[in-house]
Amino acid sequence: MCGFAAEKKPVTIQTMAMPRHVPAITWAPDGKRFAWTEDKAVWQYDVLTAKKKQLAALAPLEEKAVKPPKPETFDWLNRRVSEQSFQWSSSGQEMLISVEGDLFLLHTETGKWEQLTATPEPERDPKLSPDGHFVSFRRDHDLYTLEIESKKLTRLTGDGGPTLWNSELDWVYPEELDLSTAHWWSPDSSQIAYLQFDVSRESIFPHADLLSWRALPEPERFPQPGTPNAEVRLGVVAAGGGPTHWMDIGEARDHLLARVYWSPDSRAVAYERLNRIQNRLDLGLADAHTGASRVLIAEQDPYWINVNDDFRFLNKGKQFLWGSERDGYLHLYLYSTDERQVTQLTSHEWEVTEVTGVNEETGEVFFVSTEESPVERQLYRVHLDGKDKPQRLSRGAGTHGISMSPTTAYYMDTASSLGTPPRRTLHQSDGSQIAVYQESVLPDVEILPTEIVKLKAGDGVPLFARMIKPAGFAPDKKYPVIVMIYGGPGVQAVHDAWSGADFDQVLAQRGYLIWQLDNRGSSGRGHLWESKIYHETGAQELKDQLDGIHYLETLGFADMTRVGISGWSYGGYMTLYSLANAPGVFRAGIAGAPVTDWRNYDTIYTERYMGLPEENPEGYQRSSPQTNAGDIKARLLIVHNLEDDNVHFQNTVQMVNVLEKAGKQFQMLVYPQKSHGVTGPVRKQMLQAMMEFFDQSLKE
Repeated sequence: MCGFAAEKKPVTIQTMAMPRHVPAITWAPDGKRFAWTEDKAVWQYDVLTAKKKQLAALAPLEEKAVKPPKPETFDWLNRRVSEQSFQWSSSGQEMLISVEGDLFLLHTETGKWEQLTATPEPERDPKLSPDGHFVSFRRDHDLYTLEIESKKLTRLTGDGGPTLWNSELDWVYPEELDLSTAHWWSPDSSQIAYLQFDVSRESIFPHADLLSWRALPEPERFPQPGTPNAEVRLGVVAAGGGPTHWMDIGEARDHLLARVYWSPDSRAVAYERLNRIQNRLDLGLADAHTGASRVLIAEQDPYWINVNDDFRFLNKGKQFLWGSERDGYLHLYLYSTDERQVTQLTSHEWEVTEVTGVNEETGEVFFVSTEESPVERQLYRVHLDGKDKPQRLSRGAGTHGISMSPTTAYYMDTASSLGTPPRRTLHQSDGSQIAVYQESVLPDVEILPTEIVKLKAGDGVPLFARMIKPAGFAPDKKYPVIVMIYGGPGVQAVHDAWSGADFDQVLAQRGYLIWQLDNRGSSGRGHLWESKIYHETGAQELKDQLDGIHYLETLGFADMTRVGISGWSYGGYMTLYSLANAPGVFRAGIAGAPVTDWRNYDTIYTERYMGLPEENPEGYQRSSPQTNAGDIKARLLIVHNLEDDNVHFQNTVQMVNVLEKAGKQFQMLVYPQKSHGVTGPVRKQMLQAMMEFFDQSLKE
């Protein structure tokens, strides 16, 4: 008797699956255990015994927490502010847990916990001191410490207010500089370095909640190109209180403070400081007591400088690791703090994407890079003496996400490819696998294969794209095409990684050929690659995209009379720009949350690529989809949240105004959410509308 495997059903909007949730892990200081939160509990896994146990259920802590009152207006806190829900103590015997705005100390061996705060004011961005004796946090706009044993509370700053924020980030810093916190403990636990934001000159965007009976103003501080940024100072204050010592690092106005690090001896603070248009970065060192500073490295670039997280003090502060794109690709360098000697540790036409660990005892740096392929991410190690080539540690093609223990003795590898869902394995530092932590799980729906295509642009430059052929594909038939697009800096869309049962699969099951190409300006191919958009966005991206569409035409099975395009955010911008500047190519487009004039967006992102509006007015004009909106011939659907905190609805209103004056017909979907993306139950309604729009535009 023979059996047959049940035939898998196609992916639909109803059966779409969000990417499988993979909880982030946090290693204990000894590097032998890690913890994570899942199912309303904190869990621990011991690498040596391969045993998992629950450290604490969170429900009892939630019951004890004093719930903060509901704010009168929405708090426009940036989603990139990463306040940790729990943190190991340096001994690993305690854990600080934040629940409902209150703080608890868990004793990891016994499972017993004590409540440290019980206030209606939430304690934000809490941190244990390295010696475990204090907890620091922010209340309202000021910084505090709490001595754990005595429960003595000390207010370290007293001048915080509506426009002066101590150890509190504004909206744009975490969004565009990836700075997730604004205070740092010294290694000896005696001092705290913090940033003070004066946001009084930042422009205010007038959001309004229109779901209430009476429209409720919800203003958001959001600096737009050419307007003032926050003025940011770096200060150091004693953990037990006292005056703040301000670091003398230069004029705050028209400069950005991107990173802060303590020296190992707690005597100095390292900082990374950018000029406003971000083509110069100074790595400086300031005396924590006198504030006197000196510049260790001054990086300059003809385009812009991307801030990274590769800095590490080494050899008790006598040396440091540094990541730089000075040769067009991000590579690692070893510097001497005093003598400024430099050794280049990595080189050639690929880039380091992350430093995952440093072991000074063995003299090794562990990092992830694109050396194998721009569409892969693999783990390597290199010696600090720079004499040997990097050695690859990860195995198997695809994308490897690495979480390395503080000692670098072990690491977790979350690996996937286009054909394989994420699989999590534990390894020793030499790459050898010691355990399978979590096996791949294939969805119970049919996943149509995604192919990576390598082609050449018109000038011979290699480009990477991905393609999903429609269900029941026959090469002698012609299929409508949907071009998925992002195209902007900081994002790589084409990579050998699992994407699962997503909307692309839904559309491919309905007979569409799905195509996405990474143009120049996107990430993953080095700084010179992305710098092609400098001072004029849209043009180079569209040129490469059109080369991709011309390639599709040569395949014979793409119906070039039925081509649609769709993208969100920068992809929404590129959708409108493409429709306006290549009007004969596309029959339909869906633009989600699009930027339609870069003068509407934020300072740090826009000025990095476009410069100041008054210095590059022609570039701003040429880059705007509004400029040639009257040439749009395609059917158009615009989707946007009214209170999008990132790409404001102002962009859509301006585009709509131009389209209406030009006599152009279009459709709109408007949502009242206070976010950049449409989430929750209404997302299915949105996807259904988008699918029907393409069906009506490309099939009828």
